[in-house]
Amino acid sequence: MAEYELYTLPNGIRIAHKQITHTKVVHCGFVLDIGSRDEKPDQHGIAHFWEHMAFKGTKKRKAFHILNRLDSVGGELNAYTTKEKICFYASVLDRHFDSAFELLADITFDSVFPEKQIERERNVILEEMSMYYDSPEDAIQDDFDEVVFGKHPLGMNILGTSDSIRRFHREDFKTFVQENLDTEKLVFSCAGNLPMKKVIKLAEKYLKDIPKQHAIRSRKPFEKYQPKHLTVERALTQAQCAIGRDAYPVQHENSLAFFMLTNLLGGPSMNTRLNLALREKHGLVYAVDAEYQSYTDTGMFSIYFGTEPRQLEKAKNYIMKELHKLRETPLGSMQLHRAKEQLMGQLAMSSENNQNLMLAMARSILDEYEMETLETLYEKIRATDTRKLQAVAQEMFQEKDLSTLSFVPKAF
Repeated sequence: MAEYELYTLPNGIRIAHKQITHTKVVHCGFVLDIGSRDEKPDQHGIAHFWEHMAFKGTKKRKAFHILNRLDSVGGELNAYTTKEKICFYASVLDRHFDSAFELLADITFDSVFPEKQIERERNVILEEMSMYYDSPEDAIQDDFDEVVFGKHPLGMNILGTSDSIRRFHREDFKTFVQENLDTEKLVFSCAGNLPMKKVIKLAEKYLKDIPKQHAIRSRKPFEKYQPKHLTVERALTQAQCAIGRDAYPVQHENSLAFFMLTNLLGGPSMNTRLNLALREKHGLVYAVDAEYQSYTDTGMFSIYFGTEPRQLEKAKNYIMKELHKLRETPLGSMQLHRAKEQLMGQLAMSSENNQNLMLAMARSILDEYEMETLETLYEKIRATDTRKLQAVAQEMFQEKDLSTLSFVPKAF
């Protein structure tokens, strides 16, 4: 988490770079402000499908040549799709940065979506969907999106449906790209031991001929959250449960305080309140996690756990007790100090992951928020007092406002 250099090409594409002198590896990628929430009803799943198809052929490369280009020099090529972003990225030794940049530009802007490859990849995605369905701890997270966001695009599964995946053909991909690709809403980001001058030189070499393009689209804002409680019978032995609600957007003034609360409640550490209550004290779960995902106009708070079916209600009650404590009992001075120190330590360790840094730089530019240095973040964390945390807890952790989704065995 540090300052980076920024350069804008005449076509609107922005280049973000952070020079890191102590590494021989460069992490780089294109992050596009396009995600599954930008799909029309008849395009459900096509953003993620595009991510797959980018590796299946361009105007000058077949799939084998794309996959072999960086693997043969020990590099890595990958991609992901979220509700609001598509990313194509690579990690290579710095001497292969030129090759990585050229390849990423090729698959991002010159994919040809061969029909034969679409047919093959259609089956791959259907298998991916089956894999997630057969993993209830993953499936409940996807299904809980719909519980919270309903029929809004944020509630739709990123993978799409088996019916929608079977419908897509080459023209559908070309239409989706044409409707959504905006050269002013994509960023090439990189982090490594390279001077900005070299990055700009390659950017002008590989990106200058890409025509300026403006997407004619508007994202539907999410407005009407309504708590829901659903129980679904499935063929499993362990009950799975999700509890949560809508939350603050990325630039909201309460987002940092809420992130602190979520981390205290069920972050990655073993001493979180939920882990101590449900696992260490009562032995009800193997793992319990709390997450806060922010989007440009809303967010999502969620708690996930699995337990014996007969212990499901007991586990939910203990979670509600922990939320009640955060609402009604201010943190003591030592509790607050520990929560701050823990979060600052986690952020410091996360900042040493240069791939995460590269991706975060691009997201901050696209979502129009300032990417702060560690010291600036530390100052804001230190300035957060117990009254602020309790006020946020009282707003966000009211039991009447929470939704639940439970997967239970069919015989239960």
